[in-house]
Amino acid sequence: MLRLDAIDAFYGDVQALAAVSLEVGQGEIVALVGANAAGKSTTLRVVSGLVAPRRGRVLFGGEDLTPVAAHRRVERGIVQVPEGRRLFPFMSVVENLLLGAHPARARAERASTVEYVYSLFPVLADRRTQLAGSLSGGEQQMCAIGRALMARPRVLMLDEPTLGLAPVLVSRIFETVRAINADGVTVLLVEQNVRQALTLAHRACVLESGKLVLQGRARELLGDERLKRAYLGL
Repeated sequence: MLRLDAIDAFYGDVQALAAVSLEVGQGEIVALVGANAAGKSTTLRVVSGLVAPRRGRVLFGGEDLTPVAAHRRVERGIVQVPEGRRLFPFMSVVENLLLGAHPARARAERASTVEYVYSLFPVLADRRTQLAGSLSGGEQQMCAIGRALMARPRVLMLDEPTLGLAPVLVSRIFETVRAINADGVTVLLVEQNVRQALTLAHRACVLESGKLVLQGRARELLGDERLKRAYLGL
């Protein structure tokens, strides 16, 4: 469904990704894991069109998206939940959600989609008129995910969705990601909690210093000695 083909990406003269190739199949959850500055967030930005690769291609359903602008990729169904949530703090919860339904195909279904979001996150229904900036961290993350779902994504990309959340909320977010995937949405997940990410995902890719060094079935990687030493503290 989604393929990165030998991607090189730079910030100025600093190379962030080097010959990264990976695939995400339809209906999969694929986890991107690695240390800070490994290139995980840059990979998502390349897919979403926020960072243009210097070399390589981004393919989606066989179409070369490399020259396609970021907002056009959203219309095709590639939607990212950025690290830090990026809500509009002085707008209400429901206003933030409705902003996500910008693509034409999403606008036509926004009434049913917002009810779907409320079914996933009942607290958002209770807080629908509350300013987004006054929500707790966990509620803001739910709102950010809900806003992305309003765009009716085919591929949902999540960048550190559990960062800074209490353990009980971390579990809730992972359960919701599993439910979203069960409803037919493909997921590409960047997550600091490697053990839980590998437990959730079908497959995983490990990045080190901008290079893809390991990939495979997620549960099999849980037993990989190199990964256990580097990321699980074992």
